[in-house]
Amino acid sequence: MEVTIGVYGMTCGHCQKRVADTISSFEGVEFVDVDLESERATVSFDPQKVSLDDIKAAILKVGYLTESEKEAKQEAQAEISDTTEIAEVTSEAVERALNEPKESEEALQTCPLPGICELAEEEETQSSSPKTGIKEITLGVSGMTCSACALNIEKILKKKEGVDSVAVNLELGRAKVIFEPSIVSPKEIEEAIESIGYKVEKDKVTLDLQGMSCASCAANIEKILNKKEGVISASVNFPLEKAVVEFDSARISVREIIDAVKGIGYGASVRAETVEYEDREQMSRNSEIQRQRNNLIIALVLGIPIGLGNMSMMLPFLSFVPAFFSNHIVLFVLSTLVLLFPGRQFFVGTFKGFKYGVTDMNLLIAAGTGSAYLISVAATFLNLGPGYDSLYYDTVAFLIIFIVLGRYLEARARGRTSEAIRKLMGLRAKTSRILVNGIEKEVPIEEVVVGDIVVVRPGEKIPVDGVVVEGGSAVDESMLTGESIPVEKSPGDTVIGATLNRTGTFNFRATKVGADTALAQIIRLVETAQTTKAPIQRVADIFAGNFVVAVHIIALLAFFFWFFVGYWRYGVGESVSLGGISPFLFSLLIAITVLVISCPCAVGLATPAAIMVGTGKGAENGILIKGGEALERAHKLDTIVFDKTGTLTKGSPKLTDLLAAPGHGEKEVLFIAATAEKGSEHPLGEAIVKGAEEREISPGKAENFRSLPGKGIEAYFEEKRILLGTRKLMEENRISIKEMETKMREFEEKGKTAMLVALENENIGLIAVADTLKENSREAVETLKKMGVEVVMITGDNALTAGAIATEVGITRVLAEVLPEDKANAIKKLQEEGKLVGMVGDGINDAPALIQSDVGIAMGTGTDVAMESAKIVLIKSDPRDVVAALKLSRLTIKKIKQNLLWAFGYNTIGIPIAAGILYPFFDRVLITPELAAAFMALSSVSVTTNSLLMKRSRIK
Repeated sequence: MEVTIGVYGMTCGHCQKRVADTISSFEGVEFVDVDLESERATVSFDPQKVSLDDIKAAILKVGYLTESEKEAKQEAQAEISDTTEIAEVTSEAVERALNEPKESEEALQTCPLPGICELAEEEETQSSSPKTGIKEITLGVSGMTCSACALNIEKILKKKEGVDSVAVNLELGRAKVIFEPSIVSPKEIEEAIESIGYKVEKDKVTLDLQGMSCASCAANIEKILNKKEGVISASVNFPLEKAVVEFDSARISVREIIDAVKGIGYGASVRAETVEYEDREQMSRNSEIQRQRNNLIIALVLGIPIGLGNMSMMLPFLSFVPAFFSNHIVLFVLSTLVLLFPGRQFFVGTFKGFKYGVTDMNLLIAAGTGSAYLISVAATFLNLGPGYDSLYYDTVAFLIIFIVLGRYLEARARGRTSEAIRKLMGLRAKTSRILVNGIEKEVPIEEVVVGDIVVVRPGEKIPVDGVVVEGGSAVDESMLTGESIPVEKSPGDTVIGATLNRTGTFNFRATKVGADTALAQIIRLVETAQTTKAPIQRVADIFAGNFVVAVHIIALLAFFFWFFVGYWRYGVGESVSLGGISPFLFSLLIAITVLVISCPCAVGLATPAAIMVGTGKGAENGILIKGGEALERAHKLDTIVFDKTGTLTKGSPKLTDLLAAPGHGEKEVLFIAATAEKGSEHPLGEAIVKGAEEREISPGKAENFRSLPGKGIEAYFEEKRILLGTRKLMEENRISIKEMETKMREFEEKGKTAMLVALENENIGLIAVADTLKENSREAVETLKKMGVEVVMITGDNALTAGAIATEVGITRVLAEVLPEDKANAIKKLQEEGKLVGMVGDGINDAPALIQSDVGIAMGTGTDVAMESAKIVLIKSDPRDVVAALKLSRLTIKKIKQNLLWAFGYNTIGIPIAAGILYPFFDRVLITPELAAAFMALSSVSVTTNSLLMKRSRIK
């Protein structure tokens, strides 16, 4: 008995195999063919040994749906979309109706395959799991000034019940939070961040709504939106017919928000005046730059008179300064204004941190400036006797000036490190021209849906991904591939959103919109890479996390040493330059200088600044790196393993030779082979079918097609069995190939893939197919060897064919006749030899090996599963980009080490000098608090600037 079963929820080749294995495990199942694309499984079985219900139950048990469950899901969705009922049902009923299909949908879309599949889709499983309810949001956070700020946010959020993990990126100004929504809400997460003095920046869109008839409609829309993954909050105003939605653009698009509203029967469109949400990060960055610029101007306007007035009392050459500025009360007022306005941010941050038991750079600055201010106020209004009559208002003013200057320069520099993301976002078209009933209509890009016919004219950006259906043009794809030569497009060709149409007008059908477009996926990959932390950053995080407390201890020790010992032993009171300063004030100034010069910012910026610039530079060159860990690990690789087909070779082989056995004709052999391979997606099969068509041979219709991995295929034509494949396949079926052996070996020695053709139990011929090398493969291999990297080729081809290709490209070590399921084991064996292995591949069968390798590198033209499994994706599929990725990794790690050396060295040298270690030996050398503040600002800016210098380096 043969039946076809609908199987829903398969997302990759591993799912397909899991379903096939599950069905095959039943006694009585004779044949199974599972088609991933059509979501069908054809099963031949003995109904006396196994029932159809048993098979369906087994499919359901391993996590997939069959027709009955699918129909139940559709019926549930149909009930929700009945708009006449929605307005009347109670809120509780709506919530129940919405929950049921959502759960079904989640179950349908989840790949239940453990192991490889989970690893291949690691990011997705982390962000949303229907079993645990875990969710992920990415929040923009402004107000962070050093790594201690990022650590404080992580600490405060990790204390929240329900928060699973937190990663805060100082440079990008983003916090990625994985949490349990049933325990803690996104709003509570925001409030926790804002409670310690930072501001949460959210993506926001305003929608115009249509079709609401009462307040219940508004409540229904709010509920459906608040249940969407990625929506932080939604507020619907019934009288104004609008919705304000705060969301995480990394998790959900505006298009999906609109679809959610339309899905329950209401109309929605983007409000015309809504600010583009991708510009919000830049607006936040500009706002911070403007705020610090204003603070700097105020500090300079007030601080310069303070400095001149305060110093004119001690320095005769400043006699030109009006006596008004030397008045103690005037200096007090001006200094108070400096602390109240430019300096307020430090005290507010310190206070909020104290409330939750966290400390950061704000505490060091507030302690230093506050102490100097209080000393001066006491000297102004109280008579404390000799040694306590000095004013330090100039110290307060210059501390604030230098620190605010440093923050202003840091804000500007950090803005430049994330410009790669902004450049990518800026490539997007804002509007699109679609055909509606034959009439062109211009709409916001968010309103384009899959299936729309989009019209593109010369000079316009292509708004979304699609396939050309009418017309033709030359398209500039340099933003995606880096190649400056326009690519000719004609009907049937793929076009990519954000590329530039050069010459002609054409229409194309939208196939990917919103978050699914190639550009959106690139942006998401780069953002993820810039948010994650590299292992080398752990050293810096541990240092910065304990640094502030350690500095206060050092400052106290320095104070006590100089107060009880140093002041008297080294004759500080007798120093003319110090004017008979008291032991308390001298010791306090030493402590203030230690606090001010101790900047953890440089240490905290060292790694993320370099990684952001590195990943951004990679994206600009068509190299997408998924995280800091991959970027760091890649520089250590000593072995690169290339898959042959589609990686070193073009992956589009051609039929080159045809040989018929005695008693058979070449046309017959090619007809049989093409009939068996018709409908096959394997490149070799496609080459055979195409070769037959070029010779005007029309293949027949085969049945019961079955792929035999690593061996070939089996199919039936007119109830006769066809076998096409390797010697091993023929040997297993006891088919003699003696008359073909010599010619087959000859083909293989020339690097061709030779396949034997058998009909029933007779070998009827031999077909040879050749795949040509990519133009740059040999150059890439030679360059890798010069870099000290061993190059290995892995393939399922036989040793002779593989050896011919390897010789041509210059590779000496070849792993041939490796079955797809054994590729990961081959990588593991190389690792057991003590090698750090990078795997370069492009197919579904490469996914396990990509995961097993230390760094998986996928070609951009490969399958989605391969790209999800890899840590580095090469958009152009150029082997030379493997070299560029390694160079980029080495350059980035070099910059990180330089940054850390500078940052640690600065603090190692600066703190002892600030504590007065040189005073007894070198002409009474001391660093003033003002000079310490200048050095502190310089350290952070220098680290960021050093990272930005990477932009000038060439990796290609």
